[in-house]
Amino acid sequence: MRKLKITELNRLTPEAFKESVKIPLIVVLDNIRSLNNVGSVFRTSDAFKVEAIYLCGITACPPNAEIHKTALGAEETVAWEYYEHTLSAVDNLRDNGYTLCAVEQAEGSIMLDTLQLDRNKKYAIIMGNEVKGVQQTVIDACDHCIEIPQYGTKHSLNVSVTAGIVVWDCFKQLSK
Repeated sequence: MRKLKITELNRLTPEAFKESVKIPLIVVLDNIRSLNNVGSVFRTSDAFKVEAIYLCGITACPPNAEIHKTALGAEETVAWEYYEHTLSAVDNLRDNGYTLCAVEQAEGSIMLDTLQLDRNKKYAIIMGNEVKGVQQTVIDACDHCIEIPQYGTKHSLNVSVTAGIVVWDCFKQLSK
C-alpha cells in the first residue's frame, strides 16, 4: 500500500463545498468552553457535509486563531450561526421542521447503535458543555436524547469525539 498524496484525494474546493448538497443535519454546540473542541467539530462537520453549526452561549465564534488550529479552514466552509441562548436556536430549528436530539445520558435515551433516522426528515443534534453536558431546559425542549453506549470505567467522552461518532452515524443514515 502507498499513502496517498493530498493532491490525489480529489477534495472539493471551498467554493464547491459551499455549493454542494449537505446532509439534513445541524450541530448545535451548547456552551462549549474549549476552542479546540469547537474547531474539531467544524472539521468533522466539513468532512461529512453537515448543513450548519449553531454556536450558542459561551461557545466561541470564528474568526479565532484557536478555533482555526483544529478546524484548519473548515470554519470558513461550514455555515454557522451564533445564538446567545441555546433555547433560541432550538426554537428556531423546531419552527423550521427539525427533529431535535440532545446527545446526553438521560432516562429513555436512544442508544446510538439502535438509532434509526428517516432520510425524509431534518435533524439537529445538540452537544453539551464539557462539564455540565446539555442544559436540562434544552433537553426538555428536545424530541429525543441520543446516547453512545460505553463499556469502560469512564462515564463520558470528549465532546468533539462524541460529535465525530454521532455525526458519522447520522451521515451514514442520511446520505445517499
